[in-house]
Amino acid sequence: MQETLHSTDFYGWVNQQTELLKAGNLADLDIDNIAEEIEDMGKSLQRELVSRLKILFMHILKWKYQPGYQGNSWKYTIEEQRSELADLLEDNSSLAQKLDNALERGYKYARTSAARATGLPKSTFPESCPWIFEQAMNDTFWPE
Repeated sequence: MQETLHSTDFYGWVNQQTELLKAGNLADLDIDNIAEEIEDMGKSLQRELVSRLKILFMHILKWKYQPGYQGNSWKYTIEEQRSELADLLEDNSSLAQKLDNALERGYKYARTSAARATGLPKSTFPESCPWIFEQAMNDTFWPE
């Protein structure tokens, strides 16, 4: 199998494909790999959504279930994730279609991570997310 620029020098391939597009030289484009890369970019955005939700929910869980440890670091992380999530969804509005699944997955991972981080049994935390997205994103929401 012949190696392609895509597999040996991705950055070079990106620059080559960009120049071909700008020049209108569509016949020489690497259509299969371009389509694959675009699809991967979409999957990456979905993974980022889940990851940010995981971090947000993990810190909200820690905030609620370990009130004696609440501090600026947790507060900052919660505020930062809220801002980053808002920006991500504003920049990629169609990601909102994936929000229900992302919330479920993000919370599942958050529950496991919160148990690991706190040393509390996983059963301490609700099996399903007790908060709706809008609530978790609200700047005035700090569960007690």
